[in-house]
Amino acid sequence: MPIPQHHRIVVIGAGIAGATIANELLERGQSVCIVDAANSPASACSSHAYAIAHPHIGRGSPRLLRLTRIAFLMAEARWGKQWTQHGLFQPTKKDKVFDREELQIHLQTLDLDNNMAKPLDASEARALLGIGQSGVWLPRGASLNLARAANKLLQKHERLTCFWDAHISRLELCDGRWLLFGNTGQPILSADKVIVATAMETKTLMASIEIRLPLKPVRGQLSIFSIAKNDPWATRLPRVGISGEGYCLPAEELADGSHRWIVGSSFDEGEDDLEARDSSDMFNREQAQGLLDYTQGDTSALKAGECFVGIRCVAGDRLPIIGALTQRPGIFLATALGSRGVLWSALAAKLITAQVLEDDFALLTRLGFAADLVAALAPARFFSGALPAASALGALASNSKPIFPSGPKAK
Repeated sequence: MPIPQHHRIVVIGAGIAGATIANELLERGQSVCIVDAANSPASACSSHAYAIAHPHIGRGSPRLLRLTRIAFLMAEARWGKQWTQHGLFQPTKKDKVFDREELQIHLQTLDLDNNMAKPLDASEARALLGIGQSGVWLPRGASLNLARAANKLLQKHERLTCFWDAHISRLELCDGRWLLFGNTGQPILSADKVIVATAMETKTLMASIEIRLPLKPVRGQLSIFSIAKNDPWATRLPRVGISGEGYCLPAEELADGSHRWIVGSSFDEGEDDLEARDSSDMFNREQAQGLLDYTQGDTSALKAGECFVGIRCVAGDRLPIIGALTQRPGIFLATALGSRGVLWSALAAKLITAQVLEDDFALLTRLGFAADLVAALAPARFFSGALPAASALGALASNSKPIFPSGPKAK
């Protein structure tokens, strides 16, 4: 067997997660090797140029709500100079009555002040944002070009080694080192510590070391519509982003008076087809009506042109999988980022770097990253029985049964 090139730390995957983790390690003075099957960074779902970022304010899992706030602050600190801060509005759900006091109390429990989240009734939203619906205004909400960000993070660096066009098919532990095998069946790299920052490929790599993870692909199609200058839709288009059942970015007025408007996205669970679909564009037209509360709008006026199709990866419990794989020392995971890659990548960079370097977690603790949150993200949560602590914070395994998302909304 040929002797592979050895590195102390290897990151598999050069999407936004892998790039952010590698950059964080470089900033901490570490030498890093990043390897990817493509010939450049951000070739798959991270080629997305319109990813949104905002703290989650729904009524979901308390841990999810706490995590997204922390992750948003980390993302804002990392990419605040690169992303477009246009703000995001989250309308009141159609079956709910706007209750300012109740909303304000809820936002306070999430530690979100008016600088981050502010309830607006319909008249206030119309005056401030041009949107005639009640809801919550998230003034620091933003969007980020993931491909541009990933490429910037992986610029030439004296301590960075990049292996492109190198598909890693399996892992194997040999004499205390992890061997990374390519398609030829020969090891091409070895490492003391391996960070797997891929999407569905993670499932195959983990299976090669007898670890089963409940991962599923979710296909999403983002539609880029054009709207004629004098069409009734033109007077309803938003000048801020909207996040609700689907999401949209602010509409862009072009030189000829027409508009370009990005709306998405479809949610096709269990599918990994990258071909564009007319049915997904139709689904996004319907979402556009709902986002603007414009059910009488003629959807045929939204002319589909370009689109973006990405395959997201989700875990059984809809939380990301971030942290040390305690059953296989030296392996760390950053996967199942779903539709929140901007947030979870920033969080993964801090958490995994702290684990790889065996920090005392003081910084993460100051940011509110408590032991239960580490446990909520840890790979160990999918394995029954008592497991060793997942980190210096003493995260424990969970025996909860994973629950997958509901069926696809667009075909």
